[in-house]
Amino acid sequence: MDKFSAIRAFVEVAEAGGFSSAARRLDLAASSVVRSVDALEESLGTALLNRTTRQVTLSDAGALYYVRAKKLLEDLADADSLVSDRGDEPSGPLRVSVPVAYGSCRIAPHITTFLSQYPKLDLEMRLSDETVDLVSERIDVAIRLGEPPPTSDIVARQLGTFRRYVVAGHDYLRDHGTPLLPADLTNHHCLRFSYSNDQQVWTFSGPDGITKVAVKGPLRCNNSEVLLEAVRDGAGIALLPDWLIEPDIQSGRLLKLFENYDVTPNDARSVISALYLPNQRGSKRVNAFIDLVSSLTGPSS
Repeated sequence: MDKFSAIRAFVEVAEAGGFSSAARRLDLAASSVVRSVDALEESLGTALLNRTTRQVTLSDAGALYYVRAKKLLEDLADADSLVSDRGDEPSGPLRVSVPVAYGSCRIAPHITTFLSQYPKLDLEMRLSDETVDLVSERIDVAIRLGEPPPTSDIVARQLGTFRRYVVAGHDYLRDHGTPLLPADLTNHHCLRFSYSNDQQVWTFSGPDGITKVAVKGPLRCNNSEVLLEAVRDGAGIALLPDWLIEPDIQSGRLLKLFENYDVTPNDARSVISALYLPNQRGSKRVNAFIDLVSSLTGPSS
Protein backbone atom coordinates (compact mmCIF):
# COMPACT_ATOMS: atom_id res chain seq x y z
CA MET A 1 0.00 0.00 0.00
CA ASP A 2 1.19 3.50 -0.90
CA LYS A 3 0.28 5.12 2.41
CA PHE A 4 0.49 8.73 1.25
CA SER A 5 -1.82 7.93 -1.68
CA ALA A 6 -4.18 6.13 0.69
CA ILE A 7 -4.20 9.07 3.11
CA ARG A 8 -4.86 11.47 0.26
CA ALA A 9 -7.72 9.28 -0.95
CA PHE A 10 -9.21 9.16 2.56
CA VAL A 11 -9.03 12.95 2.97
CA GLU A 12 -10.68 13.48 -0.41
CA VAL A 13 -13.50 11.05 0.45
CA ALA A 14 -14.03 12.78 3.80
CA GLU A 15 -14.23 16.21 2.16
CA ALA A 16 -16.25 15.14 -0.87
CA GLY A 17 -18.67 13.02 1.16
CA GLY A 18 -18.39 10.02 -1.11
CA PHE A 19 -16.09 7.78 -3.13
CA SER A 20 -17.34 8.79 -6.57
CA SER A 21 -16.88 12.51 -5.92
CA ALA A 22 -13.43 11.91 -4.46
CA ALA A 23 -12.48 9.78 -7.44
CA ARG A 24 -13.42 12.61 -9.81
CA ARG A 25 -11.28 15.05 -7.82
CA LEU A 26 -8.33 12.66 -7.91
CA ASP A 27 -8.94 11.62 -11.53
CA LEU A 28 -9.03 7.96 -10.49
CA ALA A 29 -11.49 5.12 -10.76
CA ALA A 30 -13.86 4.92 -7.80
CA SER A 31 -12.85 1.31 -7.24
CA SER A 32 -9.23 2.40 -6.86
CA VAL A 33 -10.18 4.95 -4.20
CA VAL A 34 -12.23 2.34 -2.34
CA ARG A 35 -9.30 -0.08 -2.34
CA SER A 36 -6.91 2.58 -1.03
CA VAL A 37 -9.20 3.54 1.87
CA ASP A 38 -9.91 -0.13 2.63
CA ALA A 39 -6.18 -0.82 2.82
CA LEU A 40 -5.65 2.21 5.09
CA GLU A 41 -8.40 1.08 7.46
CA GLU A 42 -6.99 -2.44 7.51
CA SER A 43 -3.50 -1.18 8.33
CA LEU A 44 -4.89 0.94 11.19
CA GLY A 45 -7.20 -1.77 12.46
CA THR A 46 -10.20 0.55 12.66
CA ALA A 47 -12.97 1.93 10.48
CA LEU A 48 -12.40 5.54 9.46
CA LEU A 49 -15.67 5.88 7.56
CA ASN A 50 -19.29 4.99 8.19
CA ARG A 51 -20.63 3.75 4.88
CA THR A 52 -24.22 3.30 3.75
CA THR A 53 -25.75 3.10 0.30
CA ARG A 54 -26.71 6.78 0.58
CA GLN A 55 -23.81 8.48 2.31
CA VAL A 56 -20.31 8.24 3.67
CA THR A 57 -19.45 9.94 6.96
CA LEU A 58 -16.50 9.99 9.31
CA SER A 59 -16.43 7.61 12.25
CA ASP A 60 -15.20 8.93 15.59
CA ALA A 61 -11.76 7.53 14.83
CA GLY A 62 -11.96 8.91 11.29
CA ALA A 63 -12.73 12.41 12.54
CA LEU A 64 -9.59 12.35 14.69
CA TYR A 65 -7.49 10.88 11.92
CA TYR A 66 -8.78 13.36 9.34
CA VAL A 67 -7.50 16.39 11.27
CA ARG A 68 -3.96 15.03 11.47
CA ALA A 69 -4.00 13.58 7.96
CA LYS A 70 -5.17 16.89 6.48
CA LYS A 71 -2.38 18.77 8.23
CA LEU A 72 0.16 16.16 7.10
CA LEU A 73 -0.82 16.67 3.46
CA GLU A 74 -0.77 20.46 3.85
CA ASP A 75 2.67 20.33 5.46
CA LEU A 76 3.92 18.15 2.63
CA ALA A 77 2.52 20.60 0.06
CA ASP A 78 4.21 23.46 1.90
CA ALA A 79 7.52 21.59 1.93
CA ASP A 80 7.20 20.99 -1.80
CA SER A 81 6.40 24.65 -2.44
CA LEU A 82 9.37 25.86 -0.38
CA VAL A 83 11.70 23.86 -2.58
CA SER A 84 9.97 24.73 -5.85
CA ASP A 85 9.94 28.41 -4.85
CA ARG A 86 13.71 28.44 -5.24
CA GLY A 87 13.49 27.97 -8.98
CA ASP A 88 13.77 30.59 -11.67
CA GLU A 89 10.14 31.70 -11.44
CA PRO A 90 7.39 31.77 -8.79
CA SER A 91 5.57 28.45 -8.57
CA GLY A 92 3.41 26.43 -6.24
CA PRO A 93 0.48 27.34 -3.98
CA LEU A 94 0.05 30.95 -2.90
CA ARG A 95 -2.60 31.75 -0.30
CA VAL A 96 -3.36 35.46 0.08
CA SER A 97 -5.86 37.47 2.12
CA VAL A 98 -7.06 40.86 0.92
CA PRO A 99 -9.80 43.30 2.04
CA VAL A 100 -13.13 42.63 0.35
CA ALA A 101 -13.68 45.86 -1.57
CA TYR A 102 -10.00 46.38 -2.38
CA GLY A 103 -9.72 42.83 -3.65
CA SER A 104 -12.79 42.98 -5.87
CA CYS A 105 -12.34 46.55 -7.15
CA ARG A 106 -8.58 46.97 -7.33
CA ILE A 107 -6.92 43.58 -7.56
CA ALA A 108 -9.48 41.40 -9.37
CA PRO A 109 -9.19 43.24 -12.73
CA HIS A 110 -5.49 42.32 -12.84
CA ILE A 111 -5.66 38.66 -11.73
CA THR A 112 -5.85 37.17 -15.22
CA THR A 113 -2.73 39.06 -16.31
CA PHE A 114 -0.97 38.07 -13.09
CA LEU A 115 -1.72 34.38 -13.58
CA SER A 116 -0.66 34.58 -17.22
CA GLN A 117 2.62 36.10 -16.12
CA TYR A 118 3.19 33.35 -13.54
CA PRO A 119 1.57 30.19 -14.96
CA LYS A 120 3.16 27.91 -12.35
CA LEU A 121 1.40 29.65 -9.44
CA ASP A 122 -1.68 28.14 -7.80
CA LEU A 123 -3.36 31.22 -6.32
CA GLU A 124 -5.99 31.10 -3.58
CA MET A 125 -7.31 34.59 -2.80
CA ARG A 126 -9.49 35.03 0.26
CA LEU A 127 -11.49 38.23 0.63
CA SER A 128 -11.95 39.38 4.22
CA ASP A 129 -11.93 42.61 6.20
CA GLU A 130 -11.16 40.70 9.37
CA THR A 131 -7.67 40.39 10.85
CA VAL A 132 -6.45 36.94 9.84
CA ASP A 133 -4.11 34.65 11.75
CA LEU A 134 -1.39 33.92 9.21
CA VAL A 135 -0.36 30.71 10.94
CA SER A 136 -3.67 29.03 11.74
CA GLU A 137 -5.26 30.07 8.43
CA ARG A 138 -2.11 29.19 6.49
CA ILE A 139 -1.93 32.58 4.74
CA ASP A 140 1.28 33.36 2.86
CA VAL A 141 0.67 37.10 2.61
CA ALA A 142 -2.13 39.38 3.83
CA ILE A 143 -2.81 42.80 2.32
CA ARG A 144 -4.25 45.31 4.78
CA LEU A 145 -5.41 48.91 4.53
CA GLY A 146 -3.90 50.80 7.44
CA GLU A 147 -0.85 50.43 9.62
CA PRO A 148 -0.83 47.12 11.51
CA PRO A 149 0.27 47.05 15.16
CA PRO A 150 3.98 46.25 15.55
CA THR A 151 4.85 42.63 16.30
CA SER A 152 8.04 40.61 16.27
CA ASP A 153 6.23 37.59 14.80
CA ILE A 154 5.08 39.18 11.55
CA VAL A 155 6.85 41.21 8.88
CA ALA A 156 4.86 44.33 7.93
CA ARG A 157 5.91 46.04 4.71
CA GLN A 158 4.34 49.30 3.56
CA LEU A 159 3.51 49.12 -0.14
CA GLY A 160 1.98 52.53 -0.72
CA THR A 161 -0.58 55.05 0.42
CA PHE A 162 -4.08 56.08 -0.54
CA ARG A 163 -6.36 58.94 0.41
CA ARG A 164 -9.84 59.01 1.87
CA TYR A 165 -12.39 61.62 0.84
CA VAL A 166 -15.69 62.81 2.26
CA VAL A 167 -18.15 62.43 -0.62
CA ALA A 168 -21.84 62.99 -1.32
CA GLY A 169 -24.27 62.84 -4.21
CA HIS A 170 -26.02 65.78 -5.85
CA ASP A 171 -29.47 64.72 -4.64
CA TYR A 172 -28.42 64.58 -1.00
CA LEU A 173 -26.71 67.98 -1.11
CA ARG A 174 -29.72 69.50 -2.86
CA ASP A 175 -32.09 68.18 -0.20
CA HIS A 176 -29.91 68.71 2.89
CA GLY A 177 -27.46 71.45 1.98
CA THR A 178 -23.68 71.34 1.65
CA PRO A 179 -21.58 71.29 4.85
CA LEU A 180 -18.99 74.04 4.71
CA LEU A 181 -16.90 73.08 7.74
CA PRO A 182 -16.09 69.63 9.18
CA ALA A 183 -18.10 70.48 12.31
CA ASP A 184 -21.20 70.89 10.11
CA LEU A 185 -21.23 67.12 9.61
CA THR A 186 -22.83 66.67 13.02
CA ASN A 187 -26.06 67.90 11.40
CA HIS A 188 -25.88 65.50 8.46
CA HIS A 189 -26.54 61.83 7.73
CA CYS A 190 -23.08 60.27 7.79
CA LEU A 191 -22.71 56.72 6.49
CA ARG A 192 -20.00 54.97 8.46
CA PHE A 193 -17.77 51.96 8.03
CA SER A 194 -18.06 49.47 10.90
CA TYR A 195 -14.64 49.12 12.47
CA SER A 196 -13.91 46.55 15.16
CA ASN A 197 -13.91 49.31 17.80
CA ASP A 198 -17.13 50.82 16.38
CA GLN A 199 -15.31 54.05 15.59
CA GLN A 200 -17.60 57.03 14.96
CA VAL A 201 -15.01 59.84 14.75
CA TRP A 202 -13.59 61.36 11.57
CA THR A 203 -10.29 63.21 11.99
CA PHE A 204 -9.66 66.23 9.73
CA SER A 205 -6.17 67.66 9.25
CA GLY A 206 -6.16 70.96 7.42
CA PRO A 207 -5.63 74.73 7.54
CA ASP A 208 -7.06 74.97 11.05
CA GLY A 209 -5.06 72.08 12.46
CA ILE A 210 -6.67 68.89 13.71
CA THR A 211 -10.45 68.65 14.03
CA LYS A 212 -12.23 65.55 15.29
CA VAL A 213 -15.90 65.19 14.42
CA ALA A 214 -18.20 62.63 16.06
CA VAL A 215 -20.45 61.64 13.17
CA LYS A 216 -23.77 59.83 13.19
CA GLY A 217 -26.28 58.66 10.65
CA PRO A 218 -28.74 55.99 9.55
CA LEU A 219 -26.27 53.41 8.24
CA ARG A 220 -23.18 51.63 9.49
CA CYS A 221 -21.74 48.80 7.39
CA ASN A 222 -18.57 46.70 7.22
CA ASN A 223 -18.43 46.83 3.41
CA SER A 224 -17.25 49.92 1.53
CA GLU A 225 -19.10 48.98 -1.65
CA VAL A 226 -22.43 49.01 0.20
CA LEU A 227 -21.62 52.46 1.58
CA LEU A 228 -20.71 53.65 -1.91
CA GLU A 229 -24.04 52.48 -3.30
CA ALA A 230 -25.89 54.22 -0.48
CA VAL A 231 -24.05 57.48 -1.19
CA ARG A 232 -24.89 57.18 -4.87
CA ASP A 233 -28.56 56.80 -3.93
CA GLY A 234 -28.53 59.95 -1.81
CA ALA A 235 -28.69 58.30 1.62
CA GLY A 236 -25.99 60.50 3.11
CA ILE A 237 -22.33 61.48 3.25
CA ALA A 238 -19.50 58.93 3.51
CA LEU A 239 -15.74 58.75 4.02
CA LEU A 240 -14.40 56.47 1.26
CA PRO A 241 -11.01 55.66 -0.31
CA ASP A 242 -9.85 57.18 -3.59
CA TRP A 243 -9.40 53.80 -5.31
CA LEU A 244 -13.10 53.06 -4.78
CA ILE A 245 -14.72 56.39 -5.64
CA GLU A 246 -12.52 57.57 -8.51
CA PRO A 247 -14.91 56.52 -11.35
CA ASP A 248 -17.81 58.30 -9.64
CA ILE A 249 -15.75 61.46 -9.11
CA GLN A 250 -14.55 61.52 -12.72
CA SER A 251 -18.10 61.04 -14.02
CA GLY A 252 -19.44 63.75 -11.70
CA ARG A 253 -21.82 61.35 -10.01
CA LEU A 254 -20.29 62.14 -6.62
CA LEU A 255 -18.68 65.30 -5.25
CA LYS A 256 -15.69 65.58 -2.92
CA LEU A 257 -16.16 67.72 0.17
CA PHE A 258 -13.37 69.33 2.21
CA GLU A 259 -10.68 68.62 -0.42
CA ASN A 260 -8.20 70.82 1.44
CA TYR A 261 -8.31 68.41 4.39
CA ASP A 262 -6.77 65.00 4.90
CA VAL A 263 -9.44 62.85 6.52
CA THR A 264 -9.14 59.51 8.31
CA PRO A 265 -11.31 57.42 10.61
CA ASN A 266 -10.01 58.23 14.08
CA ASP A 267 -6.20 58.48 13.86
CA ALA A 268 -5.71 55.74 11.26
CA ARG A 269 -3.01 56.07 8.62
CA SER A 270 -4.05 55.61 5.00
CA VAL A 271 -1.36 53.11 4.04
CA ILE A 272 -1.42 49.77 2.23
CA SER A 273 0.60 47.08 3.98
CA ALA A 274 1.67 43.52 3.28
CA LEU A 275 1.95 41.13 6.21
CA TYR A 276 3.82 37.82 6.09
CA LEU A 277 5.77 35.49 8.34
CA PRO A 278 9.55 35.87 8.63
CA ASN A 279 10.12 32.53 6.91
CA GLN A 280 8.51 33.99 3.76
CA ARG A 281 11.30 36.51 3.27
CA GLY A 282 12.73 35.95 -0.18
CA SER A 283 9.76 33.88 -1.35
CA LYS A 284 9.31 34.41 -5.08
CA ARG A 285 5.59 33.62 -4.79
CA VAL A 286 5.00 36.17 -2.04
CA ASN A 287 7.16 38.81 -3.69
CA ALA A 288 5.32 38.38 -7.00
CA PHE A 289 1.99 39.18 -5.35
CA ILE A 290 3.46 42.04 -3.35
CA ASP A 291 4.86 43.49 -6.58
CA LEU A 292 1.39 43.29 -8.13
CA VAL A 293 -0.23 45.18 -5.24
CA SER A 294 2.60 47.72 -5.16
CA SER A 295 2.00 48.50 -8.83
CA LEU A 296 -1.66 49.24 -8.08
CA THR A 297 -1.18 51.72 -5.24
CA GLY A 298 -2.23 55.30 -5.68
CA PRO A 299 -4.98 56.58 -8.01
CA SER A 300 -6.04 54.56 -11.01
CA SER A 301 -3.58 52.05 -12.41
